[in-house]
Amino acid sequence: MNRQEAKSRIEKLRKEIEGLRYRYHVLDDPKVTDEVYDSLSRELRTLEGEYPEFKDKFSPTNRVAGKPLDKFVKVKHGVRMLSLNDAFSKGELRDWTKRTEKILSSVKSREKTTYFAEIKFDGLAVSLIYEKGAFLRGSTRGDGLVGEDITQNLKTIKSIPLKLRSPFPRFIEIRGEAIMPKRVLEELNKKQAKEDKPLFANTRNAAAGSLRQLDPNLASKRKLDFFAYDIADNPELPGLVSDPKFNPSQKHSGLHRKFRDLGFKTLENYELSSDNLHEIESFIDKIEKLRPNLPFGTDGVVVSVDQLSFQQILGVVGKAPRYMVAFKYPAEKATTIVKDVIFNVGRTGVLTPVAIFEPTLVAGSTVSKATLHNMDQINRLGLKIGDTVVIQKAGDVIPEVVEVLLKLRAGKEKIIKIPIRCPVCGSGVEKRSIGEKSNLESTAYYCVNPKCPAKNRRGMQHFVNIFEIYTIGPKVLDRLKEEGLISDAADIFTLEKSDIDNLERFGEKSAENIINSINDHRKVSLSRFIYALGILHVGEETSEDLAEHFGTLDKLIDAPPDEINFIENIGPVVAKSVHDFFHAKENLNYIDRLKKNGVEILREAKKAAGKLTGKTFVITGTLDSMSREEAKSKIKQLGGKTSESVSKKTDYVVAGSEPGSKFNKAQKLGVKTLTEKELLELIS
Repeated sequence: MNRQEAKSRIEKLRKEIEGLRYRYHVLDDPKVTDEVYDSLSRELRTLEGEYPEFKDKFSPTNRVAGKPLDKFVKVKHGVRMLSLNDAFSKGELRDWTKRTEKILSSVKSREKTTYFAEIKFDGLAVSLIYEKGAFLRGSTRGDGLVGEDITQNLKTIKSIPLKLRSPFPRFIEIRGEAIMPKRVLEELNKKQAKEDKPLFANTRNAAAGSLRQLDPNLASKRKLDFFAYDIADNPELPGLVSDPKFNPSQKHSGLHRKFRDLGFKTLENYELSSDNLHEIESFIDKIEKLRPNLPFGTDGVVVSVDQLSFQQILGVVGKAPRYMVAFKYPAEKATTIVKDVIFNVGRTGVLTPVAIFEPTLVAGSTVSKATLHNMDQINRLGLKIGDTVVIQKAGDVIPEVVEVLLKLRAGKEKIIKIPIRCPVCGSGVEKRSIGEKSNLESTAYYCVNPKCPAKNRRGMQHFVNIFEIYTIGPKVLDRLKEEGLISDAADIFTLEKSDIDNLERFGEKSAENIINSINDHRKVSLSRFIYALGILHVGEETSEDLAEHFGTLDKLIDAPPDEINFIENIGPVVAKSVHDFFHAKENLNYIDRLKKNGVEILREAKKAAGKLTGKTFVITGTLDSMSREEAKSKIKQLGGKTSESVSKKTDYVVAGSEPGSKFNKAQKLGVKTLTEKELLELIS
């Protein structure tokens, strides 16, 4: 075969393979078997290898990308990727249509509103951008504003065209759902089980995990699928509206027909457009019956106003559009036995009862806790410890107890009582007056102690930072407290993966990362443990001095104020603060709970003598060759000490660029100053 013949053959193969892809994935009409498709692909790959000058980045052979990525790059969305409000009953769906019609009633001489219903896929929402018909970039939804570039992984999905079929505008952004078919999940879990690896709970988690593989070749083995459901009117992509050859339709239902023309897969058999809400409700009932036997996972039906002009009038509120709602099917339920009820304390001091039970599978994941909300809810349910209960998950939140099976009682069940003391600090608890009339009381009970550790959000964040559990940021802490999963930092060490991956916006991988980070940081040096406690007037250096002097926590707790005051650099005010902290009952209870929950405090080793032993350093300004923390670490490794304040006892002040007031104070006190270069010579 000469060069020209090879070029012609390559072009014909590409056209034929793309045609077969379209027939198989879009028209659901495979013309040939998989073996023939694979054989043609192998021939094309061989020819492209022999004639590299004819390679094309949009060739079907480029669906399996090359080298693994080091990390995912962040991508800012030109138009926010929205979340949908949920409707859990037909009554809520009707209420949504009433609100919609009320807003649209101001539009005079308008046509009757039609509604479009489509299956809600249980997968991962993604954005695809095409330029001149060629696939340019694909990304995840992320937080709606910023996602991650997963272009190479998306290229491995055969139902995503690398080139659009004509006609198409210069730029277009397609949005849809990447899913894993049920049969693929079954095969994948069999393989995971053989290799003694954790199983995927559902098709959504499996799809998300597959697309967040840094190696595109691994993603390609997961055999994912894609369905388009919207076009983003992205102002950053000119040409969508102005292109005269491309008319995207005036209705949402029309967009779905347009997707097939462009080369995307849609589900015409599972879509309905009607101006009759009863027909939409019948469609929802139909899908619910078909749901167990569908080849893909679904948890509901998306209902939207069909006219795009009406969608613009309705607009968006917050993160959700007013013109679209997700009807969710009733939550999956399971039964279990309540072993205990604990009370967690939130940042406002409210006590939230949480049921503890044997790990139970519900809605595709294993859970061992369920919120009981408040004592009124416990009384309404008539719940006792030892009862057999029905639990459910609704809206991807922590499970809740919805029913007590009274006929299964054995007579040994125990009444649940509100604690008379705060479970965190031991202070009293009370209801609060609400409203203008003092005889109205809150449903909830509150800890009366304004200094209760459970209320100290900043203190908890300080704790996790010192323990280097960086996967738990302020927003994660707030969410865990709001859901009643933790009261204070001690509860963090009781968390399990199933507690977190059940929460909305917390996937299986993020939950796994959080739990792994917690488990990896259960052991901590005595100095860092003291520092993490947040004792008044006790910073990092003082914590190190205390740890070095006493060696163990027990010796520090038993120490009188005079002995603490005797330590160099510690005065009477700090000594009293330390002594008072370790003689407060609530603080000792807190420390005991930390130990009980698996925190191991390592004995502080005596520092070996080094060339800087006995020398105290203060660092001010910015260092070029290292961070200030790195400089402190090097000084300590050589036996030296660091401090945040300058005094006559300071041996050296290291001045980086733009030094602060510490440099001026050092000059006034006659303390020797070092440049960064001189420090490097000293510690080299």
